[in-house]
Amino acid sequence: MRMRREPAIQVKTPAQLDIMREAGLVVAATLSALAEAAGPGVSTAELDAIAEEMITGAGAVPSFKGYNGYPATICTSVNEEIVHGIPSQARRLEEGDIVSIDCGAIVRGWHADAALTVGVGEIADERRQLLCACERALWRGLAQARPGRRLSDISHAVERGARAAGRYGIVEEYVGHGIGTEMHMDPGVPNYGKPGRGPLLVPGMALAIEPMLVLGDRHTRLLDDGWTVVSADGSPAAHFEHTVAITSGGPWVLTAADGGEAILAGAAGAVSAPAAGGN
Repeated sequence: MRMRREPAIQVKTPAQLDIMREAGLVVAATLSALAEAAGPGVSTAELDAIAEEMITGAGAVPSFKGYNGYPATICTSVNEEIVHGIPSQARRLEEGDIVSIDCGAIVRGWHADAALTVGVGEIADERRQLLCACERALWRGLAQARPGRRLSDISHAVERGARAAGRYGIVEEYVGHGIGTEMHMDPGVPNYGKPGRGPLLVPGMALAIEPMLVLGDRHTRLLDDGWTVVSADGSPAAHFEHTVAITSGGPWVLTAADGGEAILAGAAGAVSAPAAGGN
């Protein structure tokens, strides 16, 4: 009988995690600025230009630009677009849209990766609830990124959080991932599954956890551009992501400004409904 081998997962030193934290803070600041800028009439190409200026201005390198030929600094996925939407001057945001903004940065060879979905102006209640459900599911997963847990404990927590929020489709074809000296590394981190399975989590591991929820069916399709993934039934989608390090003291959310302390400690209570974008 052939034994199945678990993936080799990169374990970082504390000093290496500190560098990833530098990259994570660049990503956090960039996403915060983009969320404010994402108003009606703004093109996704304008958001991309802001991101490139902020990342390079901080002395970092965009993770996405040139990655397998990807042409931009960020991914901007609007409404039914789930992930990997390419910024364009022709794509201007409209009142009521929701837009996922995915961003990565490299500092001295170490990566950080995060995403958020924001409303453009006033958005419909069902869309606001979708965003809130996806973000809460992410934080459920992040809370499980602790030594002694198994990888699928994260996946199970994400799924339970999403299921508790409503009848949302949980995208299965695209998953989270290990991260460090490369943007995408072992292990893959699904957003569903039974607990207690997969590799044991140990201090020094780093993962990008990224649930994707849709208002309708979970199935997806890839557009002709070879990048943009959309919901097969055209229903709106949400995508949230953080890079988290497993430490002896618990999860350290490298792409959250406060390291995730407020939410993970329960000081902020439940994740609040995401705010609308800019003016």
